[in-house]
Amino acid sequence: MNKIIKLIFVLCCFCGIAQAQPQRPKLVVGIVIDQMRWDYLYRYYARYGEGGFKRMLGEGFSVENCKIPYIPSVTAIGHSSIWTGSVPSIHGIAGNNFVKDGKVVYCTADDTVTPVGSDSKAGKMSPRNLWVTTIGDELRLATNNRSKVIGVALKDRASILPAGHHANGAFWFDDKSGKFITSTFYMDKLPEWVNKFNKQKLPNKYLSKKWETLYPIDSYKESTSDDNNYENGIVEGEKAVLPLDLPALYKKHGYKILRSTPFGCNLTFDIAKAAIEGENLGRNTDTDLLTISCSSTDYIGHQVGVNAIETEDCYLRLDKALADFFAYLDQTIGKGNYLTFLTADHGGVNNATFLQDQRIPAGIWNKKGLVDELNKSLKTKFNTDKDLVKTIMNYQVFFNTDIIEELGLDYAAIKQVVVDRLKKNKDVHYAFDMEKTSIESIPEELKFRAINGYNRERSGGVQIVLKPGHYDYYSSKGTTHGAWNPYDIHIPCLFMGWGIQHGESAQPHYMTDIAATVCAMLHIQAPNGCIGTPIF
Repeated sequence: MNKIIKLIFVLCCFCGIAQAQPQRPKLVVGIVIDQMRWDYLYRYYARYGEGGFKRMLGEGFSVENCKIPYIPSVTAIGHSSIWTGSVPSIHGIAGNNFVKDGKVVYCTADDTVTPVGSDSKAGKMSPRNLWVTTIGDELRLATNNRSKVIGVALKDRASILPAGHHANGAFWFDDKSGKFITSTFYMDKLPEWVNKFNKQKLPNKYLSKKWETLYPIDSYKESTSDDNNYENGIVEGEKAVLPLDLPALYKKHGYKILRSTPFGCNLTFDIAKAAIEGENLGRNTDTDLLTISCSSTDYIGHQVGVNAIETEDCYLRLDKALADFFAYLDQTIGKGNYLTFLTADHGGVNNATFLQDQRIPAGIWNKKGLVDELNKSLKTKFNTDKDLVKTIMNYQVFFNTDIIEELGLDYAAIKQVVVDRLKKNKDVHYAFDMEKTSIESIPEELKFRAINGYNRERSGGVQIVLKPGHYDYYSSKGTTHGAWNPYDIHIPCLFMGWGIQHGESAQPHYMTDIAATVCAMLHIQAPNGCIGTPIF
């Protein structure tokens, strides 16, 4: 009798322990669509199927007024901010490229690591420039490393920065070999499932046929005509007119052509499925995390712009790829057992010539020769033969601060000379000393974004804000991003699956709220630089 009582007591204790554990999904999947404007959810809505974007809108929760809380709005910062809930001022990723220790560097470049899976320089990458933790880092810490975290994308930065420091792996596409690779930051050799995936040579399959429109080309009513003056070639020197002869382009340009086709998104979901299978994600003892970024939408957008048939076709095909992926998750993980969210790292502006043809003010900022002009003026003003301006990028002026300090010059006075000159440019709306942003006579919406985007170690000393519809780009065709305006900062934000009730909200939220929301739902600590607030 005593043994039975003891057994009952032990079982009750175990039940109590089980009940005390927080409820969590088996798998969290975060999907970032590079350069997806919020309005793409509705612009192409009539042509979407039921299982992709419409499913997320119909079953999930849509945050209709989600915006980016910083400038510049670029890929590396966007992915970092989504997954850390932080901003450049705190997390340290101040651009795709920024100045570090006096040199212009790429955000994930790391010469201390070596490639794994290739001998290409594309493998010399890591998240070491990111100063804070990600959702995945905190999930691994919270579960004593039982949770698995994997990141996949075509772009290195879109795989590495979301996955974070403590990930089990991050994998990105190598143009040289046509394979997914990683670096010794994560491991010394590729997992067998990645080798098996690479051996399928799926890039060759996708590049073995023409890119033709999914539907009859004359039914693409949301786009301009296919042959127009607003679009660059899908790669330099190749006309962006469908159908595209991908086998011929592959023969001429190699694997990199895949990035500028919708099939780059298909390949990304292919390796996402392989990661789920290979790492047994969603079937382990604790919640696992998979970060996915679709990069082809950005490559295509840059080349042909917002209104191109290629862009419309890409999103219609992406919708089908999403539907297929969700169906796969339903089958392998189980509907209701996984939590997924979908968002974007930034949007994109309409082509300036296109806007001008609609009688809308727009233009491309011509900064050619501006650095030389500023240096010439500063040399005369401050009686020196040294260049005081290093470069202009990210809509910021970077200075040679070491030289300025060495010469004992007044840095504030130098910046003011530059500000005064910039304000004379007809395309410049505002220019100001970054350290004086809080006292500038500019709208608060701009002010707080400039402050959030300013990293004193890695940002330029002067911020430039162009007039709406104006942007800095190497070409008069295609498009870009990076500004504070709605076309660049208003992004989709959709949640679906475990713990999510159907609905939508027009209340203002920020990109940084995504990490706070996911961590709150998982009952884990938010990333250590997070400034976001849970949405629900």
